[in-house]
Amino acid sequence: MPGGFLLHQHPFFAAVRRKMEALLKVGIITQTHGIKGEVKVFPTTDDAARFKKLKEVILDNGKEKRKIGIENVKFFKQYVILKFKGIDNINDVLAYKGSSLMVTRENAVKLNKDEYFIADLIGLHVSDDENKLEGKLVDVLETGANDVYVIALSDGRELLLPAIRECVLSVDLQAQEMKIHVLEGLLDEHKN
Repeated sequence: MPGGFLLHQHPFFAAVRRKMEALLKVGIITQTHGIKGEVKVFPTTDDAARFKKLKEVILDNGKEKRKIGIENVKFFKQYVILKFKGIDNINDVLAYKGSSLMVTRENAVKLNKDEYFIADLIGLHVSDDENKLEGKLVDVLETGANDVYVIALSDGRELLLPAIRECVLSVDLQAQEMKIHVLEGLLDEHKN
């Protein structure tokens, strides 16, 4: 198409497609467990019981990603104990310490309306309902009561915004935008 572009080749759509195809982290291997090839995993998912339903994960050691089957799942305190298929010796899992465990979107938990994966929120363009502020969502703090969005404002300030209905007016993952309402006093406390 001379002088134009195909939508799927436009950089904006490529970024959206990349973001939506991303693997989602469900845990981090902290150490080995026993001598039979099991690993202790710190879950980074809201529901550690979800590991019972997983048949495989993608092990990411920072250099390569490897699909690996799950043979058995147990729980110990706040940890998940995993036994991978075909790995029966502690020496075979020592190198995995510190590796991330990822899942594809097809294996991710199903979200309810107005729920989002943190990976999809990071990088969203944020603007307020009065068109006075704009910035980028750079982090999500999980506090227990509700999440808190860390927004780097274009003027250099940082806004800590509670992820509650009164503050988060809309999220559009396709457009990569979030519309917010800043409650009185939230921004004043974080001036440079």
